[in-house]
Amino acid sequence: MGLTLFTHPSYDQHKMHEGHPERPERTQAILAHLKETGLLKDFKQRKPNGVTETALKRIHEPAYLERLVESAPESGLAFVDPDTHLAPGSLQAARLAAGALEEAVSLVLDGDVKRVFACGRPPGHHAEHDAGMGFCFYNNVALGASAALAHKDVERVAILDFDVHHGNGTVDIFKDTPGVLVASSFQHPHYPHRYFDLVRDHIVNTPLPAGTDGPAFRKAIERDWIPALEKFKPQLIFISAGFDAHTDDPLGDLHLDADDFAWITRLIVAMAEDHCSGRIISTLEGGYNLEALATSTAAHLKALTS
Repeated sequence: MGLTLFTHPSYDQHKMHEGHPERPERTQAILAHLKETGLLKDFKQRKPNGVTETALKRIHEPAYLERLVESAPESGLAFVDPDTHLAPGSLQAARLAAGALEEAVSLVLDGDVKRVFACGRPPGHHAEHDAGMGFCFYNNVALGASAALAHKDVERVAILDFDVHHGNGTVDIFKDTPGVLVASSFQHPHYPHRYFDLVRDHIVNTPLPAGTDGPAFRKAIERDWIPALEKFKPQLIFISAGFDAHTDDPLGDLHLDADDFAWITRLIVAMAEDHCSGRIISTLEGGYNLEALATSTAAHLKALTS
């Protein structure tokens, strides 16, 4: 089964301060590893178009979108929050990263492809409906899910997030939208300390204590996610694919490895085959140790196409 991989050279123009972990080398390392291992030739590569205003306004407050545009600098950096900065090329990169999800939905729902991976940056899952934070400006995965729900034949989509950080922005955007199942596993307590205890039938929070290893992670996912997906029966599955739960990542303290990311991807593929004709759209979130990020992403993509 083929996979369409979205990427764009303009992602490299999003540069925060020197030494910031969310840096151009992240996607560069992934693509270099895929090329070196021969995997890249197995994927259909595609450059995304910029996101539409209609899609952005489905998930973000217009006033917030205007503030981002007004804040974008011609030179230097503008601070969205203490960890999240706009450089001159940042909004263009963010619009392309969000646009990849909008375009992926059209490709999948039109039947052109079944599996998509958006290898983009900046990430998105911390961006709430009216605020950017945690390296995120637009919530890419939420934009994709809302675009899918705008399709006349789609009533239920699932977003599965295995980043080391809780997907607070995604939960914020869909907390009152029962047609979106949001399942997030995350280190707890840990950044962003928001929405981790929200109680909703369609919100599945799986907090994991620091030091959680692969077997404990797998047990928690099987306990929480499989019953929720079986009950919900999604018509399309999105993945917030964060690889900062890797044991070598500097921003977390979970102890997963590439095999664990392959395992959870195979589980998601099985769920997708059971409920939504195998249709999956995955987008890159965190992962800040370049070697661990590259090998974990490769394991994820192998499992997506197996």
